[in-house]
Amino acid sequence: MNAIMMLIVILLPIAGGVLVPLIPFKKRNHRLIFIETVVVINSILVFSILMNRPEASFTLMHFTGDLTISFQLDGLGSVFAALVSSLWPLATLYAFEYMKHENHERIFFLFYTVTYGVTLGIALSGNLITMYFFYELLTLVTFPLVLHTLTREAVLAARKYLYYSLGGAAFAFVAVIFMIVYGTGEGFVLGGTLNLARIGTRVNILLLIYVFAFFGFGVKAALCPFNSWLPQAGVAPTPVTALLHAVAVVKSGAFAIMRLTYYCFGTDFLRGTWAQNVVMAVAMITIVYGCSMAVKERHLKRRLAYSTISNLSYILFGVTIMTPLGLVGALSHMVFHGIMKICSFFCAGAVIYKTEKTYVYELEGLGKKMPKVFAIFTVSALALMGVPGLCGFISKFNLASAAVDSGNILAYFGIGALLISALLTATYMFSIIIRAFFPEAGFSYDSIKDVKDPNWLMMLPLCLFVIAMFYFGLYSGSVLNIFTDIAAGKF
Repeated sequence: MNAIMMLIVILLPIAGGVLVPLIPFKKRNHRLIFIETVVVINSILVFSILMNRPEASFTLMHFTGDLTISFQLDGLGSVFAALVSSLWPLATLYAFEYMKHENHERIFFLFYTVTYGVTLGIALSGNLITMYFFYELLTLVTFPLVLHTLTREAVLAARKYLYYSLGGAAFAFVAVIFMIVYGTGEGFVLGGTLNLARIGTRVNILLLIYVFAFFGFGVKAALCPFNSWLPQAGVAPTPVTALLHAVAVVKSGAFAIMRLTYYCFGTDFLRGTWAQNVVMAVAMITIVYGCSMAVKERHLKRRLAYSTISNLSYILFGVTIMTPLGLVGALSHMVFHGIMKICSFFCAGAVIYKTEKTYVYELEGLGKKMPKVFAIFTVSALALMGVPGLCGFISKFNLASAAVDSGNILAYFGIGALLISALLTATYMFSIIIRAFFPEAGFSYDSIKDVKDPNWLMMLPLCLFVIAMFYFGLYSGSVLNIFTDIAAGKF
């Protein structure tokens, strides 16, 4: 029964989303209650499965040979499913208030809710074929969300997002073909599923295919040089950009690379090769590039987008260390960054919603008028910097420890990249905070006299994110033990 439940939690939000524009709700509140009910029930079902994890996989469809659409819930998939299911109900609640004055709200929530199910499809995929199917589907269901406002900027951003995502998926598909030919035919297995007897002298070809697939899946993870779509996608409504930057799209790219590295090719095959050096070097370059661009970016959401580019490659850096500790560091930053970044984006969205100000230089004095929002934004900034006591410190410490433990000289340079990023993060985040709380001399509050913090629909998610950042910063031991068991193959 639990195996079938994996299919149910994927299909329920998809069906619920499709019904949103079809059911003739008499009032907006009735529609919102329906949406939140579907999302909350689905999250409860996901956590019930996580508490009673099915041992067996579930095969939905069998094509030919080893080609199947199947689902399983292993340790890695459990972490991603838990992250998605924890954040989605809060993101939906926030979106209710933000989208109140937007057009085409029914269509928005159709795709917003469907995306929940598709993302869970990636988390619960039992093999590379299934994950690739949902990975492509994720592009198609999030494309209308980026396009939502239908402005010229939105059209250009959506077009770039589509081209980049489909192009990256084409590179990744090459790996799917090679894994079918040179794999054992099993689902995801920690340690990889390559059949070494079939490879023979084709080692370098397989390494090249891994690099291709790393960059292919890395498009959604905003890896250099394929990351320009992410800042441009900031024209979408804030619930969408938070979805892109913290929960679904970019985390799906990072998750797919974890699967590719640890569960398909296997670290024993990759570690110490030229392929490892290439992907690790690119991850480190992206870390520094993203935070450097954030420092000079004046648009608020685009600045946070460049921050996302940098932080996503923290995760990829952990993956490319290719050790159990590297996977622990990658998992911890995938989870903790999701909390930190969705919080900072929702703070930015609250400012835009209440003031329509979108540039950093326009934020003068708003700290006094929106003290709760900017206090929470300050906590998220400190967490992103890696200040002890907050969750960002834990994940960065794990990544640095994994780099030292690996003995890989190139990984030592990654520690330097983390330190540079921490310094630049302090620069681009606190320049926002200082403007908000300490306006220039002669600034008049008359222009923002009617501005205030948003209502509980926006504030409740923000407060819960702050609690989570402190909790995981102070009491992360139990979560890290789970990550350690996953990396050791015990969970």
